[in-house]
Amino acid sequence: MNFKTILVHLDHSQRSGVRAAIAARWSRAHESHLIGLLPTGLYDGVIPADAIPTGMTDYIAESADYLRQRAEAIARAFRQGITGSGPLLYEVRLVDGATADAVVRFGRASDLLVLGQSDADEGLDTTVRGLPEPVLMEVGRPVLVVPSAGAFEAMPENIVVAWDGSREAAVALQAALPALRRAARVTLVSLRHPGDADAARQLLVPDMVQYLMRHGVQAHAESLVTEIDLAEALLSRLSDLGADLLVMGGYGHSRLRERVLGGVTRQILAQMTVPVLMAH
Repeated sequence: MNFKTILVHLDHSQRSGVRAAIAARWSRAHESHLIGLLPTGLYDGVIPADAIPTGMTDYIAESADYLRQRAEAIARAFRQGITGSGPLLYEVRLVDGATADAVVRFGRASDLLVLGQSDADEGLDTTVRGLPEPVLMEVGRPVLVVPSAGAFEAMPENIVVAWDGSREAAVALQAALPALRRAARVTLVSLRHPGDADAARQLLVPDMVQYLMRHGVQAHAESLVTEIDLAEALLSRLSDLGADLLVMGGYGHSRLRERVLGGVTRQILAQMTVPVLMAH
């Protein structure tokens, strides 16, 4: 398996260029075809208040024209950035559909999606806000979420895999194999609260280390007991290890797992400091 097709969501937010640069870097490293997906915003229903001059008689037509021109400017910037950083097979697709629907639809024909972390500081008319969660739940493909701060100018070499024995974690681990094979260090981190001895026995950590080894990945394993919130403990361990990528499953299915793992997912997406490769 490899990332033969990588799709990156483009918009007019300040972080769009960073996402594009990361997606291009991953595409070159994995010899992938890169798709820059650019929803115009026409069906997202949000237009900047000062974008259309007052007095316009056909507001809908003027709004559509404004959004199309803005999208074309973003596309030009994307192409210029790609051209300036070396050869790469790529294309830009402008679509008028609702952003989340478009990303899910085109994302299913990709091996990896690159999205931005929701950022409350972005303007209300940006399409990145709230995007990772619905796409992750619907697309059926791994999603690489880029934090709202930081450049991340190198391919990840020190990767942490959050392992809790769940289906979602297994899907994420398998999806991340192309990245894990390239890493200099991979750490399989399992976290549990005191008294969860049964959960520890069900993790099959030695088996997962052997699984990774058969795929050409030399992994270290850590099984840690913590009394603090699991998301906080995981973020702390990322910092301690100097990790530059986190791999984890996103959201569980049962009501209990959704409450426990879903809370971890939401916290990581809100407080992430490194890119997160996530799958559901």
